[in-house]
Amino acid sequence: MGCIEKLDYEVLIRHASFPEAAKYIRAHCAEAYEVRPGFKIFDKAMIGIPPVLIGIDADTLTFPFTKPCHGTFLLRVEDATEAARIRTKAKRVKP
Repeated sequence: MGCIEKLDYEVLIRHASFPEAAKYIRAHCAEAYEVRPGFKIFDKAMIGIPPVLIGIDADTLTFPFTKPCHGTFLLRVEDATEAARIRTKAKRVKP
């Protein structure tokens, strides 16, 4: 998967700050994982202020996605394969 635009995603917050995205993930997701900028999600390198949080609820991911010239959006996407990969590759933190 090379394009986030092709995913069936839900926008939770438009023009989010990274602290705002992290606060939402900690408050609304059962699991939270820290990654460094450059970590790939759906084959796209993440942009952000470290650490970047990714939230997981069952097979649903919540993560900040920055599209240059458009800003940062907090997205929610259901994908069991990507959720499993993040659980094995990223550092789990308390939500």
